[in-house]
Amino acid sequence: MTAKKIGIAMLFIVGAGVAYAETPSSLIAGYTAEAARATPGFTPSAERGQGLFARKWGVSQTMPSCATCHSDQPTAEGKHVVTSKRIAPLSPAANPERFASSAKVEKWFRRNCQEVVGRECSAAEKADFIQFVSKGGRV
Repeated sequence: MTAKKIGIAMLFIVGAGVAYAETPSSLIAGYTAEAARATPGFTPSAERGQGLFARKWGVSQTMPSCATCHSDQPTAEGKHVVTSKRIAPLSPAANPERFASSAKVEKWFRRNCQEVVGRECSAAEKADFIQFVSKGGRV
């Protein structure tokens, strides 16, 4: 294969990755579409997302709410209450790496919803949550 063909192939591979990069908006759109199947006309709400984030669920005394580890402001750094590990800000405005991969988003929703909420979060809750943190914690 010539250098020119290799270069073109590399550009295609890199370009394909960019074309499929996810954004908070695309994730919100996907969760909204899923939620709308169960609740026609569903629209994400930063206010409901804030409620999910701040609510003390009572499942765990150590981690009663999302804010316990993530801080009261999604734009601020957090700290895991058990491991003391630093947690980068949730808001994509403060941390552009947030909500850029559906696989990572699903992994963390699955884990954190089970630990804090005591169950899997619904598509509607995920859309609301991402809407809230995408606005930097403002409603």
